[in-house]
Amino acid sequence: MHDRRTPPKLAETVIHPSATLREVEVGACCEVLDQTYIEYTSLGDYSYLGPNCMVADARIGKFCAIAASVRIGAPNHPMDRPSQHRFTYCPEYYSADAVRDAEFFNDRRAALVAIGHDVWIGHGVIVLPGVTIGNGAVLAAGAVVTRDVPPYTIVGGVPAKAIRSRFPDQVAARLTGIAWWDWPFETIIERLADFQSDNIEAFCEKWTSTQD
Repeated sequence: MHDRRTPPKLAETVIHPSATLREVEVGACCEVLDQTYIEYTSLGDYSYLGPNCMVADARIGKFCAIAASVRIGAPNHPMDRPSQHRFTYCPEYYSADAVRDAEFFNDRRAALVAIGHDVWIGHGVIVLPGVTIGNGAVLAAGAVVTRDVPPYTIVGGVPAKAIRSRFPDQVAARLTGIAWWDWPFETIIERLADFQSDNIEAFCEKWTSTQD
């Protein structure tokens, strides 16, 4: 069993024994902590989820940091039907002769949550189905995200609203163009000092030239 206080071995994906994964694609060097449930989802390289998360019908990018007790793809109930209860779409729970509403679940699967790269999702955040989160965004703790979040934008509240941008638009655009998350990890480590600097303009200037 992996000790949460000890970093995983290099290039090792760690999934806690109490986590449950159903039809999930997991990238390289990911971490999924205790009591987390994930289904119908892809998890990009180097992304990690804290304990007690629930994730469904999502595509999560690389290098995402997801805190504890986060709910991604929280399903909606059928408000337009006479009843919102699950007997309308899972009648087999209550009657051996009834058949599950396959179309209802196909619609749920289609309402994919798309999360970009290098996204930080704080403690207790809820992201509703069909929402797209841009690269480098921050979802503040306790936010309920009902709408798309642009890249490099910090949002918070219920429902979540933009608080501020992390960087000026031109810097965000350059970071997107650099797409450092697609570099080999050996290259990222070689350039670690640049990642540890707060001089984002210098980072963009230095590494934009390598994309030309």
